[in-house]
Amino acid sequence: MSQKTVYQALNEMQELSKEDQPFSFSFMSYSETKQSTQGVCSVRRARLKLTDKREQYLNADALIEYIDLDTLEHRRFYIPALMTFNGQRLILT
Repeated sequence: MSQKTVYQALNEMQELSKEDQPFSFSFMSYSETKQSTQGVCSVRRARLKLTDKREQYLNADALIEYIDLDTLEHRRFYIPALMTFNGQRLILT
């Protein structure tokens, strides 16, 4: 069984989000402004925010915006920090 890359997972996340289908994932948190982490964050049900309008914030090109469907919070994560997608471990290549 071949491992899925972070970018393959992101493509699948985008497709599922377009179809209004939730997915789960986890990532290592990191706040650049605080220069700290809260450890691994697991999101049980989410969809990516599929908008062309990008906010102007630090490192916006490396961040993915999502909606946590359990809390309805709008959040974001760093692409290289993505660890799992629908229970499958990911590799960064």
